[in-house]
Amino acid sequence: MLLFAANLVTVLVALLHVWFLVLEMFLWTKPIGMKTFRLTPEKAQETKVLAANQGLYNGFLVAGLVWGLTLGAGGFAVKAFFLGCVVVAGVFGAATVSSKILFVQAVPAVVALVLLLAA
Repeated sequence: MLLFAANLVTVLVALLHVWFLVLEMFLWTKPIGMKTFRLTPEKAQETKVLAANQGLYNGFLVAGLVWGLTLGAGGFAVKAFFLGCVVVAGVFGAATVSSKILFVQAVPAVVALVLLLAA
């Protein structure tokens, strides 16, 4: 049961990062992207390439989490590693950009990691 819960929360973390990828790579200069990140049209255009790079890295996190999930019981180490990466990224983002990132990114990954370790 704990493993199922861990995998379910891991899927949620992966889906969040798919959304971050879409926001940063494709919607950064669109109204939803500018509103989400509180950007002016000028600032969004100016930082578009940097945001796309961030989005790509989020895609790598998704790929790692999905990889771990597809390995079944043998995917423990892969899931733990990539969830740890998400936690570190979330803590760094909270410290350098916005404390909101801690709750949106790091906390779900911590929950998944705790459940995974408990399973």
